[in-house]
Amino acid sequence: MQVKKTQALIKLRKLTQRTRVIKGGTSASKTISILCILINEAITYKGKEISVVAESVPSLRRGALKDFISILQGLNRYKESQFNRTTLKYTFTNGSYIEFFSTDQPDKLRGSRRTTLFINECSNIPFSAYGELSIRTSEVVWLDYNPTHLFWVDKEVIGQPDTDYITLTYKDNDALSPTIVKEIEKARDKAKTSTYWENWWNVYGLGLQGTLSGACIPDWKEIDNIPQEARLLNYGMDFGYSIDPSTLIALYKWNNAYIFDEVLYKTGMLNRDISRFLEANNIQDNIIADSAEPKSIAELVGYGHKVYPVSKGRDSVVYGINLINQNEIYITARSRNLKRELQGYVWAKDKDGNTTSKPTGSHPDCIDAARYALTDQLENPNKGQYFVY
Repeated sequence: MQVKKTQALIKLRKLTQRTRVIKGGTSASKTISILCILINEAITYKGKEISVVAESVPSLRRGALKDFISILQGLNRYKESQFNRTTLKYTFTNGSYIEFFSTDQPDKLRGSRRTTLFINECSNIPFSAYGELSIRTSEVVWLDYNPTHLFWVDKEVIGQPDTDYITLTYKDNDALSPTIVKEIEKARDKAKTSTYWENWWNVYGLGLQGTLSGACIPDWKEIDNIPQEARLLNYGMDFGYSIDPSTLIALYKWNNAYIFDEVLYKTGMLNRDISRFLEANNIQDNIIADSAEPKSIAELVGYGHKVYPVSKGRDSVVYGINLINQNEIYITARSRNLKRELQGYVWAKDKDGNTTSKPTGSHPDCIDAARYALTDQLENPNKGQYFVY
């Protein structure tokens, strides 16, 4: 990677507060600019202890870690001998280091202290994880994200006296090729054709807060973790394979509300693979699955799992959406794909611009699984239970 001095980098270097929040659209050079600043800090000063954190190690390998290595290689400073690939820790010759870990490693959250913290795509981690990490950071905290929806950074961080807050867009990234710029700006014209593309352009093109007009399921709240007093009711499952993923959503009852928790989202899974996943995770409760896949349901039942077909009547999709909207709904912070689907799931419009009763937008693999679970629970609350009179 050839490192260029972009407008994004110039703007970020002017920030001075302890907490630095970087909101932005696609290809705005948020992550790369922050990493350039962290690398310069580690090279310039001795004893810097810098942590780069994301929701999972695979996310790091695909994103921040890959960019980090590319930047060092572009500067002709990367040395394989200084990088511990087991601990994902790069140590510079002056003793400073940059380590990479994920928030799904509890020992890391409550581990050693650091001078500088960078949480990449912070909208994908719970507020509790941010709190654990921030309190163990002595100097600077960097946060970056795409503003697809409101979350804890809007309520707990932005507006505090020790916080910088800046918005970047693709126009701040001078290193972008004209071809990529042209591709991004295609969405500007598409924004005139649908609410989905209008929202996409606002979020990823302009770096504005996502406001999804015509959302099928508009009123849900994010919750960090499942409360201890919440009661597991069942699971919803949607089958997939090559393009569409197999999904599993857990449904909990909490006071008078329901909680959806994303348990599985993966392509390329055969029914035997799904069975192994259920066994490995000790999932023994009822699973409500897509009735359009009787063969898959029969196979899973044959493997010893309690899988039932969801009842589908006329307009079952709209019926299920209405059931969800009639209840107080929470989505766990880790349910990344379910949240993403909800943010792009809108009512289609006809040629005259009138809203119809047909959903469109994102492919609702997780939403369908959630819909199966809640629909069946409300219609058959005693399924699988036996009573003695």
